[in-house]
Amino acid sequence: MKLKRLQLLGFKTFADKTEIEIGDGLTAIVGPNGSGKSNIVDALLWVLGEQNSRHLRANAAQDVIFAGTDKRKPLGMAEVKLTVDNSDGTLPVSFAEVTITRRIYR
Repeated sequence: MKLKRLQLLGFKTFADKTEIEIGDGLTAIVGPNGSGKSNIVDALLWVLGEQNSRHLRANAAQDVIFAGTDKRKPLGMAEVKLTVDNSDGTLPVSFAEVTITRRIYR
């Protein structure tokens, strides 16, 4: 089983719909400070079921929803979708691709 795609909408700093394709050989995510690298890891933890807000670097569950900026209103929802390749049958379902979604409303 391999990770294929991560889609974020309204999760922390990802106000716009963002899609990250995870291809073979991906070993790291790099970028300057403040670019959202840690938020990608937080999104993975969250979509897989993490419930402790502190593990997501937040004080409360709703803190993962985009809080707004001077130029942009806060959003009322956060959603993360993780798609995995199940062609090897690791998950006991008859689908080659499985998507897990988690959503929270303000």
